[in-house]
Amino acid sequence: MPKPDVTALLANLRAGDVAAVDVLLPHVYPELQNLARRHLRSERDGHTLDTAALVHEAYLKLIDQNRVDWQSRAHFIGVAALAMRRILVNYAKKRRAQKRGGGEIAATYQDGEVGRVARTDELLALDESLSRLAERAERQARVVELWFFGGLTHTEIAEALGISEPTVRRDWRVARAWLSQDMRDDPTPA
Repeated sequence: MPKPDVTALLANLRAGDVAAVDVLLPHVYPELQNLARRHLRSERDGHTLDTAALVHEAYLKLIDQNRVDWQSRAHFIGVAALAMRRILVNYAKKRRAQKRGGGEIAATYQDGEVGRVARTDELLALDESLSRLAERAERQARVVELWFFGGLTHTEIAEALGISEPTVRRDWRVARAWLSQDMRDDPTPA
């Protein structure tokens, strides 16, 4: 049996076909799991969110998006990355409110790969900085989100955003430099 076209399933979902949810999930679940694993790899032991919980929470948010004009599988995964970002940032904000900067480990930031451990406050600072970047250069902010939070390749980002790979690489370099400077200037989230 041939694999169903994910883009067609997403269009069916947007059109209100509730059966598309059951057909879509098995085809995107492995990618969502990998995405969630990358996000959670450096979380502290005993974290209340596990891979399955993060995937399911993000997926529920995604299938409820009837205003999104799904372009492709990469677009869907990119939006999933953003949903996971919001979930993790909200979780970090709740942890910080409970611990008042208790220094809990939350995420990583190193050229889109899990490389070094970042504390909750650093994740929140990155989120604030990305929001400021989005105000001045929305596409650059999207490239960072898709690379860092989505784990998408430059090719997948180009496809999801409808731009060329050289443009993605250029946006990534400029955005990374801007974020580094912005986070140095304002290292703590508001």
